[in-house]
Amino acid sequence: MDPILEKTFNAIVDKKGEDIVCLDVRKITPLFDYVFICSAETDIQARAISDEIYIKLKKNEKTLPLSVEGYEKGSWIVMDYGDFLVHIFLPEKREYYNLEDLWIEAKRVEFGKK
Repeated sequence: MDPILEKTFNAIVDKKGEDIVCLDVRKITPLFDYVFICSAETDIQARAISDEIYIKLKKNEKTLPLSVEGYEKGSWIVMDYGDFLVHIFLPEKREYYNLEDLWIEAKRVEFGKK
């Protein structure tokens, strides 16, 4: 397991992200290798999750996102780290866009308990 994926997962857990899914999309798209999808109850929590990922990966992996979209509004934040994406949704946005169905063929990545 790639340590950067573990650290991303742990950052989401640390800020109480819900319904965390990590999909291995290497066999589906050449654009990136993994996609994280998680839910936050509020826009404040969504930004806190994004901040925690940013801080942990910068500190421990010396890596920064290529881009972050939707941070100000907080209903759907996308963090692009090149090899993987992180989608942080409010529940109604996650249900509406239903990214899990877009990547239905992807293998789910399992993480141990923190």
